[in-house]
Amino acid sequence: MALFRDAVGEVREVRHDRVEDSKPTRSPIVRRSENDDRSVMAALLDDLSETDFLETGEHLSHTQPGVQRSVLKKLKSGRYSVQNEIDLHGLTVEEARQDLSAFLKEAQEQRHLCVRIIHGKGRKTAESAPRLKPAVNAWLQRNRQVLAFCSARMNDGGTGAVYVLLKRGT
Repeated sequence: MALFRDAVGEVREVRHDRVEDSKPTRSPIVRRSENDDRSVMAALLDDLSETDFLETGEHLSHTQPGVQRSVLKKLKSGRYSVQNEIDLHGLTVEEARQDLSAFLKEAQEQRHLCVRIIHGKGRKTAESAPRLKPAVNAWLQRNRQVLAFCSARMNDGGTGAVYVLLKRGT
């Protein structure tokens, strides 16, 4: 016991175990709640884009199962950098299919993540409906390289073009 007392040294009694704080206390600001409110408002506003005000059926959008909704929102808002594009204007449906297939294969080989396909809006007349846009829509939905796609922003072609998010090449 004497050895312990020599090692510890002089001991004095503590009357309380609180440290006196010299800084004045401020009322807490609920920053997390304010940030949550801001993020909810931003998400609500992000969901609305110029394409939401177009006629029903003009806007294209698709995701493969398992792709998060936030990925599609980023794609719709143009947050992914477009690394290449193809313009299918003036091609027949068969020519467009061949060119698009080769373009997507090359894009994946070059490890592109996001590309733009310009398909146009097509001419809708009493005798015929647009053919290329619906064909591109169907091809992209069936293509296993494609994770998601959606109509482009107005400054990138609007409903006459789509952003396409591709799987990483191997």
